[in-house]
Amino acid sequence: MTANQPTKPTYINRDLSWLSFNHRVLQEAANPHVPVYERVRFLAIFSSNLDEFFRVRMSSLLSLEGQRTAENDDAEPLFLPAIQAQVMQSQQEFGRLLVEEVLPELDRQGVHLYYGDPLRPEHAAAVSDYFFSRVLGLLRPIWLDEAPTKPLNVPDSALYLAVSLQGPGGQQRALVNIPDQHLPRFLALPPIAGHHFIAFLDDIIRPHLSALFPGYRVVSCHSVKITRNADVSIADEFVGQMDENIARMLDQRKEGHTTRFLYDPAIPADLLTTLQTAFGLLPQSLVLGGRYHNLSSLMNLPNPVGNDLNYPPQPPHPVAGLQGEKSIFDRLDGRDYLLHTPYQSYNPVLRFFNEAATHPDVTDIFVTFYRIAADSAIGQALLSAARNGKHVTVFMELKARFDEANNLRWSKQFKAAGIRLVYSIPNLKVHAKIAFVKRRINGQERRYGLFSTGNFNENTARFYTDHILLTSHPGLTTDLDQLVRYLQTRKQPAQYPPIAFDHLLVAQFNLLPQLLALIDREITHHQAGRPARITLKLNNLQDQTMVDKLYEASRAGVPIDLVVRGICTLLPNVPGQSETIRVRRIVDRYLEHGRVFVFHNNGQPDTYLGSADWMSRNLHRRVEVCFPVYDPTLSQQLRQLIDVQLADNTQATLLNEHADWEAVSNSQPPLRSQAAIYERLRQT
Repeated sequence: MTANQPTKPTYINRDLSWLSFNHRVLQEAANPHVPVYERVRFLAIFSSNLDEFFRVRMSSLLSLEGQRTAENDDAEPLFLPAIQAQVMQSQQEFGRLLVEEVLPELDRQGVHLYYGDPLRPEHAAAVSDYFFSRVLGLLRPIWLDEAPTKPLNVPDSALYLAVSLQGPGGQQRALVNIPDQHLPRFLALPPIAGHHFIAFLDDIIRPHLSALFPGYRVVSCHSVKITRNADVSIADEFVGQMDENIARMLDQRKEGHTTRFLYDPAIPADLLTTLQTAFGLLPQSLVLGGRYHNLSSLMNLPNPVGNDLNYPPQPPHPVAGLQGEKSIFDRLDGRDYLLHTPYQSYNPVLRFFNEAATHPDVTDIFVTFYRIAADSAIGQALLSAARNGKHVTVFMELKARFDEANNLRWSKQFKAAGIRLVYSIPNLKVHAKIAFVKRRINGQERRYGLFSTGNFNENTARFYTDHILLTSHPGLTTDLDQLVRYLQTRKQPAQYPPIAFDHLLVAQFNLLPQLLALIDREITHHQAGRPARITLKLNNLQDQTMVDKLYEASRAGVPIDLVVRGICTLLPNVPGQSETIRVRRIVDRYLEHGRVFVFHNNGQPDTYLGSADWMSRNLHRRVEVCFPVYDPTLSQQLRQLIDVQLADNTQATLLNEHADWEAVSNSQPPLRSQAAIYERLRQT
């Protein structure tokens, strides 16, 4: 051990790291250079992210904290007070930004969102007509003063107004649902003098509550919302019952225990006490909110002004060589193609499936789905392929959190069309993004692979940055054929004969040992005086084995550059631990989603793409696929794009040795990597 080597590696708490990412999203909402409707969108993303944090992580944290204090008081602290403080600070900043900066800017641009201010008299007739014709019949009040036999159980994330009423029998209290699952959250009202006005659905209901409670006087009305634990496990050991298990799990999620009860800060203390009793709430679940909740709905705020208040249009570039009449499969016989979405068009992916569905030479199609689009054109192509007599097999991961119901709907359609459906592997999620097509020409079989870092989902492809390889490379397609055969067995990897993947890196088989070996090779090169470097782009970096291996490489002197969007438990710049590691985060117009691994290898770099983050769940509890980019031109292009991101000094932030993120400061001209990549790919 060297003199400056720490006796114990230091790590960043994963939840604080994630919360710092969500705070970075909030910073974009605060950026006056971002168009105002995009600032609204960032506020919506922040709110949606925080909701998911409470639905998935907070329940586990509270449970673990309870176990720690009750059973093992000497255990490492779980940072729960710091996490709760960070959440509260971010929520307060969210409210301040919305009220003091974003809403006034909307007003200056000719759009007024009513936010607690009274509706103008000119809008009374339109609001009243909308309430009585569209809203009233959807309201279902729940009386709170009747002695409950068990705690109230309202759906997760449902919005309610808590109402105090004065009637003939004295004061009573009730809950009134805000039916945003049936109606838009916002109503565009008639403009006045060229100025546009928008109202929350909540504020359509508030002034008309007396119509719902005739004979009562409305004393007060305040919004509340329950967030429930959504991290419900699925009993998936039995093949034939998978769809029933998913349906049961979705019902359980609706009734999960409360992790957060959001309430309006102006709510009277006696009404809050009544609600706490009615719902059986623990004090730690009470969280101060605002006048409105579920502000992820701001994503759908009407824009009556037009595109001037959004980012300028940025139509995706066509992919050179993949247009025209010639079959995409004939083109792949000659070379590989690499797509970079959303900078480049997603159409070649759609064409891959459409041609496979209709081309007379295609015999077999296999695809994995993790999050399929609700209106998927790819799904429709597969239905057509089955009707056209192709052998179509779909591996559907029914356990994709929050997409289970949509995946189940598509599964039923596929099954009805005669498509062979393969469900989730027990106790594993299949997160791989792969498609495999076979053709038969003059008695000879030809194979084609489609490998992606993101889901086969044309909707998210519009704003997630991903990389997609289309290839007929014999080694890659041979490995893919082996993987496809394995997935159809639904067996645990240990139950299946060992697979010698020569090209693909597949979690549960060779991914983890191969990654460790690639890092070891860089260490060996550096120790021998040869050029060595590791460049990684990930959504999340948390697995301790991989973090420790990067620390080892850094102690050996290997330069390491990381681009990590979300969770990063690695602490850089620490003497004797990570002083050669630099970590940056990029938050901009698009969501950074591609995973890229580059190992310098003495000037002969190996470049991999894939579906796997370096999280314990990806490496140990999922089937993931990472794939090499063999074409030297494509590999070089990919590394150049990563170099652009490493030079970003506008949207990038750097992680320092104190676990704080700071702005990039240098003397170079401003460089915004997403804009630069778009322009670079214009020329390809």
